[in-house]
Amino acid sequence: MRIAVFGRNINPVFHDSLKRLFAILHLHRVDVTVYRPFLEYMRNEINFDPKEITDFSNHKELRNVDFFFSIGGDGAFLEAISLVRDSGIPMVGINSGRLGFLADVAQSELESALESFFDAKYQLQPRSLIRLENDLGLFAEFPYALNEFTVHKQDTSQMITVHVEVGKDYLNSYWADGLIVSTPTGSTAYSLSVGGPIITPTAANFIIVPIAPHNLAIRPVVVSDSEEIKLRVEGRGERYMASLDSRSDAFGSDVEMRLSKADFSINVLQFDSQSFYGTLRNKLMWGIDKRN
Repeated sequence: MRIAVFGRNINPVFHDSLKRLFAILHLHRVDVTVYRPFLEYMRNEINFDPKEITDFSNHKELRNVDFFFSIGGDGAFLEAISLVRDSGIPMVGINSGRLGFLADVAQSELESALESFFDAKYQLQPRSLIRLENDLGLFAEFPYALNEFTVHKQDTSQMITVHVEVGKDYLNSYWADGLIVSTPTGSTAYSLSVGGPIITPTAANFIIVPIAPHNLAIRPVVVSDSEEIKLRVEGRGERYMASLDSRSDAFGSDVEMRLSKADFSINVLQFDSQSFYGTLRNKLMWGIDKRN
């Protein structure tokens, strides 16, 4: 078995668990390859140099990898998507911080999760992505998002207008600070923070959510992910911001953004002891109120 390990700067409280992770992988005779910047971080900042490993620096060097471990938070997991791409390599998110829906293996659960992993007590859950097409070549290196695509104002305090079409139908012109198009996976991220609904990860939908709309009658809309969504932005500013997950770039007016479901999925490993609803209860602390 060959496992790729990815990470960025991690919380010092996780350093001992990180060393334990590599010790367990070594004990099971796993062939480990580590993302080169993360390996340098471990050597220089943690004074930890795992034994008998190799390193990788791009997606082309992951051809023979069986599983991909992302260490950090959801941000690290989303960054790792650009390395895994359409390879189909199952991903495991190990949380070195506090809150994570993608990096959902908590530090306290690490050893039990690894035990379940080596006992094959898990399922693979495919997660859909958004594909972006545009005539400017924005995000050409990897025009996909696991969570969401966002457009918002950049150089003015004035609201912008986002014209939206779904399939062949005109939906609305949103006068707002911006607009989010989210996947089901992203429904617990930025979309949730601006009032979007929570959708189960395997649902075949996109969520269209305005950011601080001027008209209070405007509400989020859930549409089929078989439909193409077209966006066009206008306003008093000359530049606007487009984001795919954590990556951003600026663009001008009169640019059409075309969004559709990607033709590949990301396989997220879910242990038998986990469930989406259980994660919701734990992460959002439902039921913590003693009055319940």
